Amino acid sequence: MTASAPSSRPQRLAWSLTFALSLALTGCALGPDYERPVLSTPDGFKEGEGWKLATPADELERGRWWEMYADPVLSDLMRRLDDANQTVAQSVAQYLQAKTAVRGAKAAFFPTGGASVDKTRSSSASGGGGSVRLADGSTVSTGGGGGSITDSYNAVTNISWELDIWGRLRRQLESDRASLQASAADLAAVRLSQQSTLAQSYLQLRVLDGQRRLLKATVEAYARSLRLTENQYRAGMVTKSDVTQARTQLKSTEAQAVDLDYQRAQLEHAIAVLVGVPPAEFALAERDALPTLPEIPTLLPSHLLERRPDVASAERQVISANALIGVAKAARFPTFSLSAAGGYRSSTTSNWFVTDNRFWNIGPEMTLPLFDGGLLRSQVDQARATHQQAVATYRQTVLDSFREVEDYLVQLSVLERESRAQQEAVDAANESRRLMENQYKAGTVDYTSVVTVQTAALSNERTGLTLLSNRLTASVQLIAALGGGWGSAELDDLETLDERLDKAQAKPEED
Repeated sequence: MTASAPSSRPQRLAWSLTFALSLALTGCALGPDYERPVLSTPDGFKEGEGWKLATPADELERGRWWEMYADPVLSDLMRRLDDANQTVAQSVAQYLQAKTAVRGAKAAFFPTGGASVDKTRSSSASGGGGSVRLADGSTVSTGGGGGSITDSYNAVTNISWELDIWGRLRRQLESDRASLQASAADLAAVRLSQQSTLAQSYLQLRVLDGQRRLLKATVEAYARSLRLTENQYRAGMVTKSDVTQARTQLKSTEAQAVDLDYQRAQLEHAIAVLVGVPPAEFALAERDALPTLPEIPTLLPSHLLERRPDVASAERQVISANALIGVAKAARFPTFSLSAAGGYRSSTTSNWFVTDNRFWNIGPEMTLPLFDGGLLRSQVDQARATHQQAVATYRQTVLDSFREVEDYLVQLSVLERESRAQQEAVDAANESRRLMENQYKAGTVDYTSVVTVQTAALSNERTGLTLLSNRLTASVQLIAALGGGWGSAELDDLETLDERLDKAQAKPEED
């Protein structure tokens, strides 16, 4: 069309645009609508007998689950982890990538425009008149007679718009949004994993501090026993072998204490890396109090599906794969678009931008695939297979989540019974040691008997502390298996997550 078109053409243009808009707005969306895969959810946990069922007021429902351990140092370390952990930072970057994909999918609903300025020089063969095609697709006459050279200056603005008749763009946006939510859930899963690792390392370190205090007190007691034995040997009351046994026992216990220093240093280094600090710049002072085991309520299995971020991520991947089936199906249908262009065209620059040199054109376009050797059909089949794979992954993730909770429930139950029996063994061993030490001082038994009961008492006390460490570790693992303080409702509040990420990203720039 040209600028000199009749006045009825704008009316036809308006009608065409209205018709195209109605098609775009009322067009169908190919592909199946999402339905959650059918799952077999048990009514309760097999190993949940004797556990308290969680309610909305329970501590487990809060986001800061580590506060159940009532340790301000642990809470501060969790804050530092959220700000500086590099594994979490990697997941943040992946989330931002998914966010940009959603922005790109939304942009496809809007027209795209561009502008160009160019000069074209063309020639025609001698003879009759002819025409030359210009860059915008129009033609100009080259005149008659001998060959001629023609310059053309073009300034063009163009706009194009794809109409989403078959829902391809809508399905793509649906897929990208689900992928964004899956990325947000993955970020929550990574953060929960890092928090769980930090809590386990920290609690194990505190139990090691308790073992160090036990060995220190034991070394001091053995040193006193050695001095007593040496005095008795000089007085002729005991043999040299008693002194040798006492010294051997003392040095062996000192060696055990040194080994604990190495184990503690390893845990301290691991915590430093988790909070984003070089181990050389990080230290945790020893504390006297042992950590306490919190009361952890459990959840119904069906609630677990809403609390675990890995389960939520797997389901969002199913949604994304389901939408991509529609994208693949829509590729087999015609594509409709509108395009328009306008600008100025002249053979010289002196009168380039004048009214007489204006031009415009507008029109619809349809693209229909006629033959592709089965490529589009194979893409539909591939999308369906990908969806089936995502469904199987989702179901397997749910099964694994049930198994993990069952494992940690039974582990905590068994460790609790074992700890009660172990405490009775500790009490009996300490009583036997006290009686045997008194008998040795009275000269009624030899030192070998004393060493035996002292070694048994120390071993039982260390076993009790090891059981405490195992129970604390299992409690953290159970909390993580129950989803921590995370809930799938966070996926519907991505703006809050974006605000947190924006603050975290601003910190390095300020530095």
